[in-house]
Amino acid sequence: MLDTEKGKVLLHLARAAIGRELGFDSHDYPKTAWLEEPGATFVTLMLDGRLRGCIGSLEAHRPLVDDVRHNAVAAAFRDPRFMPLNELEFADTAIEVSVLGTPEPIRFTSEADALAQLHRGSDGVILEYGPHRATYLPQVWAQLPDPQTFVEELKVKAGLPEDFWSDDIRLSRYTVQKFSEVE
Repeated sequence: MLDTEKGKVLLHLARAAIGRELGFDSHDYPKTAWLEEPGATFVTLMLDGRLRGCIGSLEAHRPLVDDVRHNAVAAAFRDPRFMPLNELEFADTAIEVSVLGTPEPIRFTSEADALAQLHRGSDGVILEYGPHRATYLPQVWAQLPDPQTFVEELKVKAGLPEDFWSDDIRLSRYTVQKFSEVE
């Protein structure tokens, strides 16, 4: 588990990476062992209380420092749902970094069984079916507190009909440690 001070470092790294892309100077933190360990993160940007970008990694495949920087830049400039972040928005954009735990498969016999196993508020969920894949961070439970609605919306995000179900659907859960500039 990372402590609050390390969370502040991750938030700084995310803001600095976006700032550099916009042409701002920013100091960096010296390399430390914990930042060089593999890590999976999502970086979420909020502007005026609304989502402004969110991109991440589901699996730890590069050093934590690189994952945060990459996902921060991607959330700001390459989230296909939004125009690239501009200099005027940058100062008012709140950044959140979620460090993901290792995904664990959920074993279930039916959709109802799967829904009954979800832990509202704490489970991030990955849904996979053939080439379709989507995830919701645990934070999404605040907007979609009903497990049925949560999974229906996750299916739509993956490009499937909300009422779709197949025995070949795979679900995994993960937890996050969230650090935010604004609580």
